[in-house]
Amino acid sequence: MSGQVAPVVVDEELLSREGYKFRLSDDQWRLSKDYNFTVAAVKSLLSPDLYLALRHVLAFYATTASAGYTQSLFYHCKTYLKTITCLLPFSVESLISYRSTLDKNTEWQLASLRTFIRQWHAMGHPGIADEVVQLLSKWRLSAGERGYAVQSMCPDSGPLTDIEMQGVVEAVTTAFGEGRLALVDTALTLTIALTGRRRVQVAGLKIKDLIKQTSKDGIDKFFINFPRAKQHFQGWRSSFSKFAVSEDLWLILQEQAAATQREFASMVGESVAAQLVSELPLFPNLSVLDPSAGLEEQLTMDYLHMRTANLGGVMLRVSDATNVISERTGLPINLTPYRFRYTLGTNLAREGKREYVIAEALDHSDTQHVGVYVKNIPDIVKHINKAVALRLGPIAQAFQGVLIASERDAIRGDDPSSRITNGAQGVGTCGSYGFCGALAPIACYTCNNFQPWLDGPHEAVLDGLINERDSVFEQTGDLKIAAVNDRLILAVSDVVNRCKAMREDDEDV
Repeated sequence: MSGQVAPVVVDEELLSREGYKFRLSDDQWRLSKDYNFTVAAVKSLLSPDLYLALRHVLAFYATTASAGYTQSLFYHCKTYLKTITCLLPFSVESLISYRSTLDKNTEWQLASLRTFIRQWHAMGHPGIADEVVQLLSKWRLSAGERGYAVQSMCPDSGPLTDIEMQGVVEAVTTAFGEGRLALVDTALTLTIALTGRRRVQVAGLKIKDLIKQTSKDGIDKFFINFPRAKQHFQGWRSSFSKFAVSEDLWLILQEQAAATQREFASMVGESVAAQLVSELPLFPNLSVLDPSAGLEEQLTMDYLHMRTANLGGVMLRVSDATNVISERTGLPINLTPYRFRYTLGTNLAREGKREYVIAEALDHSDTQHVGVYVKNIPDIVKHINKAVALRLGPIAQAFQGVLIASERDAIRGDDPSSRITNGAQGVGTCGSYGFCGALAPIACYTCNNFQPWLDGPHEAVLDGLINERDSVFEQTGDLKIAAVNDRLILAVSDVVNRCKAMREDDEDV
């Protein structure tokens, strides 16, 4: 960016990119529902002229870039000013001194500050000498260690394995079906997990962003029209990217949309006008709704949408309700929105997708940040034989049911229709009284209503799954396709191990 920018009048009312009003002279700026900071926190560190110039530059970013990015620039500037208190701010000497306090993993903070200083200079405000800009242009600054969690396949913060991902999705849907997880938490988690979108994009959704399209041959397709994020010079919800989703997710989101409509009607004391229903936030923050004010005007802003910080609490509730165990660590999986995003990018890279395809899927404007997914990514899909499965089975805890000695000990054991067979022998009993359309007995081993019998042919089921896995791999050469039933294999392996342990206990007795 270059060229002179006319100075802003100190008391002029400005509008952030997200539509929030603030004044240049305000001590605190609220730029969105999620971001606000105290500009006056650096007032004592600068001369009046420099403090005014800094606010002009911050105002430029506040009105053209995202609130989060603006706040980040301010905090980097604040850190710099507190570090060089004995030197002249924004001088060659102070910048050299500040750089000496950084290392390879923190130099990116100076790179961010450099962007801010260059803009300051380009706008023509006092305080930035030409020699400062020349010095900054010569420096090659480290961007920090990018992509460590992805490239190292960190089991705590990196991409999820296919087994972990499948376990999370199954556990979330099961917890919702059993009433242990609220609809809104379920909808949020599945949206983030299955689309890999950023928190701010999910929080910014409105009911009208749920799209169903029917083709000429009668086939329905389902999409979410996500508002884009991190695009400079674009307002809130001014550009979108459409993401195809499954009908199952779309139906869950339709339930959430209906619940949102009911909640708004309850708050305002009457049904929401038909023309406003589509404008309602899909994931609302009703605590800030003013029932006495006009709803239409409030819906033009972002503050009725949930705060992105609240997603941390959602992830904690989901973790407590599901308690999915990682086969890599034997511990509950750490759930964060970033991990689902990393998982989507990693899976696309493993499928051989090019960088621009991954960038589009992750809603990046360019490919500069997606290289980490296609460089030196270790394969997390391993070849599983029977020995490995028997060892990992107890760790993964994919089996959710209860092992019983015989059919007579089962819930519904006196009901012949509850008996589950492999076509030749009985393997267990279904303890559910509801209808189930899942493929028995294969799907049963990961169901918490399944009661396998001690004398059931579980090892034969395991052998069949292992052989099928090997056969699919031989035919396709694609380990990812062959691994589609790996979580199921671990569940059956766990049952085989439990049966062996129960028999040994009986022999000891």
